[in-house]
Amino acid sequence: MSNLGPMGGQQRLAAPTPPQGEAIGRYGTYTEAQRAVDFLSDEHFPVQNVTIVGNNLQMVERVTGRLTYGRAAGAGAASGAWFGLLIGLMLSVFGNAGTAGLFTGLLVGAGFGMLFAVISYALTGGRRDFTSASQIVASEYVVLCLPQMSGQARQVLSKLPNGFGRAGGGQGAAWGAPQDPQGPPPPQGPRGGGSHAAGPGAWSAPDAPGPQGWMPPPQPGSGPAAPPPPPASAQAPQPEAEPDLSGPTYAEKVEEQRRARRAAEQRAREEQGGGGQG
Repeated sequence: MSNLGPMGGQQRLAAPTPPQGEAIGRYGTYTEAQRAVDFLSDEHFPVQNVTIVGNNLQMVERVTGRLTYGRAAGAGAASGAWFGLLIGLMLSVFGNAGTAGLFTGLLVGAGFGMLFAVISYALTGGRRDFTSASQIVASEYVVLCLPQMSGQARQVLSKLPNGFGRAGGGQGAAWGAPQDPQGPPPPQGPRGGGSHAAGPGAWSAPDAPGPQGWMPPPQPGSGPAAPPPPPASAQAPQPEAEPDLSGPTYAEKVEEQRRARRAAEQRAREEQGGGGQG
């Protein structure tokens, strides 16, 4: 965002401001986020309402190789040669030195660059014997858009394959607008229900949730609705009736039959003995 000064020039903001808008896409790399913004620009969308935000920034240093005296001298000679070429070009143009001045500046610059690079490498004492390249990367890149233009931006991105990036990238989460849990619920934007009919692959998002613990007020003339009964498949299964195990066991039944048979035999012998005595 830029402001026009009294003389018609652009003035930079005195302090950085946090990003504001609704998330219309989430991407794993900056290239994907840049591709989405490029597509919006190609579709004549006002991209000045769009912001790319990187989350979870990390400083990544990639090691490119081992550093030796030879590589240090070569790198110093190359950098010094460019500076010497500039000096020689100035001497040949403004000092009438011609081609000789150009080559002289090139050789002198390469020599001094090589000397300074070797001395600097020797002063490190071998504490950094490798070359590397550093860059700042983010784990996720979010494309934001102003709320009044977010619906149109999503309709445009729906035409791009994987235009919303990662799953759940266009949930309409608001940035830069803190919510007060004790205050009223946030007003709904122009999205209405949050669905945009833009052909196959169109983005559809639910309404933005209110603050934690807030419930929407009941509509006039509508009482509290009873929750629907759970389906039959979701009901807890009834436990089966356990069998009655209080009766005699199989061994007890066999022993009881054996005792009855012995008692019958005993009575039979007694009857036979009594009949013989009579």
